Amino acid sequence: MTWKHPSSPVTKKFKVQRSAAKVMATVSWDAKGVILLDILPQGQCINAARYCSTLDRLKEAIRRKRPGLLRRGVVLQHDNANLTQQWLQRYGWEILPHPAHSPDLAPSDFHLFGHLKRHLGGMAFETEDDLISELRNWFGNLDVDFFRVDINSLLSRWQKCIDLHGDYAEK
Repeated sequence: MTWKHPSSPVTKKFKVQRSAAKVMATVSWDAKGVILLDILPQGQCINAARYCSTLDRLKEAIRRKRPGLLRRGVVLQHDNANLTQQWLQRYGWEILPHPAHSPDLAPSDFHLFGHLKRHLGGMAFETEDDLISELRNWFGNLDVDFFRVDINSLLSRWQKCIDLHGDYAEK
């Protein structure tokens, strides 16, 4: 209970609109665009086994969309879970080392998700399927230059991190 003066304005009550549940997605992409958009089923979490399953789907998507990558070799920037390491060794994919919790060196963090957040800002979705449909449309409509610019900026970001002796390089 709040004590008010008799002449105090009436407290406004806001109508709360129920939003769709959160959607967790793994986005695998290269300089040419999205290779795999893997949406996690509602109520599940990402663990090493689930991530390896996603990597299996990624390998199949690469085989379909970018078969030359499998011949030249895949370099993957990701987490360092043990089970994941075993999966990568089995398929001979190279691991791009990077420090943990380094959003300035993770392309999805410093480039992709910022644009996605601005795109989705202010939108409301009735269902999870509506949100997933919007995600698929947005990723599908991105120009190849969007991805190329991001991948090409990695070298300068790494150099900046080296020059700063590992300190955070925001821009």
